[in-house]
Amino acid sequence: MNRKMTKAVKIGDVTIGGGAPVVVQSMTNTDTRDIPSTLAQIHALAKAGCEVVRLAVLDRDAGYALQEIALQSALPVIADIHFDYQLALLAIEQGVHGLRLNPGNIGARWKVQEVVRACKEREIPIRIGVNAGSLEKEILAKYQGVTAEGMVESALGHIHLLEEEGYDKIKVSLKASHVPLMLGAYRKMAECVDYPLHVGVTEAGTVRSGVVKSAVGIGSLLAEGIGDTLRVSLTGDPVQEIPMALEILRVLGLRNRGVDLISCPTCGRTQVNLAELAEKVEDKLSNLPPLDRPLKVAVMGCAVNGPGEAREADFGIAGGKGMGLLFKKGEIVARLSEEELLPALLQEIENYVKQYGKDEH
Repeated sequence: MNRKMTKAVKIGDVTIGGGAPVVVQSMTNTDTRDIPSTLAQIHALAKAGCEVVRLAVLDRDAGYALQEIALQSALPVIADIHFDYQLALLAIEQGVHGLRLNPGNIGARWKVQEVVRACKEREIPIRIGVNAGSLEKEILAKYQGVTAEGMVESALGHIHLLEEEGYDKIKVSLKASHVPLMLGAYRKMAECVDYPLHVGVTEAGTVRSGVVKSAVGIGSLLAEGIGDTLRVSLTGDPVQEIPMALEILRVLGLRNRGVDLISCPTCGRTQVNLAELAEKVEDKLSNLPPLDRPLKVAVMGCAVNGPGEAREADFGIAGGKGMGLLFKKGEIVARLSEEELLPALLQEIENYVKQYGKDEH
């Protein structure tokens, strides 16, 4: 697919935009002032495959905590600031790698100038984040409510404030919980600017509802070539967001990280307990360490499509009546009873991990 070419910005050592691979982000939900808990969550996010992390900075104590966090973090750190330019300056002093800040919300022009000057000195990008739930009153009045046009106008206003100060290390997000609104805003924004876009559905919900919203919203934009970095926003532990984000990218062929599990929906021809087999394989795959190369596993239930799909996978099984075939790189390597299928497949996966698993140390 053809991706829209955008300017490149650097968050620490991670490039966003400019044709770089789409970057996966998340945000901690710990108290930033609790440094050990925050670092532990960042480590868990990194282990899951997250590449950039954002932290809420509610007060000066949280701002001062950023120094140790940024020094020890396994990921580049973005400080999330609202309204208070002094917190933005403090976060920059503590060594963060990026800001999430809307310049139009921090007051007088000289305050914007101070933040821009500090960002220029350290080459720190600023993400302008427009949220459908917090548009300016005048824009709501102009458009008689929340619209894609209003969201874009709000973002452009913030962008112009930075551009007038000669600053262009900018990323933009236009998030909404209503997917059609979010899609409309990003599509219009992509026509207006060439800054990298951070895409996501805000307040998407729990894992069940939020995954669907995010897959449809984020996936639609990425399929159109729009988007340079993303967050799947789910209620609860942010670590659960990362496999969902990686799966969206993998399905679209934008990243090869993660495991591709194929299993058939079953039908009257299925004569093995395929649902149980697939669930056990999925559970095993969800606990794998990062791999140096993609892994494709097929769990198929009958002789119609099963052997063909299994042959396309790195490893696969195709069931029959109380028995099945184990495939490896397209070749049948064993004919096994139903009870032997799962242990044999898991052993092949374990051997693969030993060979291609990344050394996390």
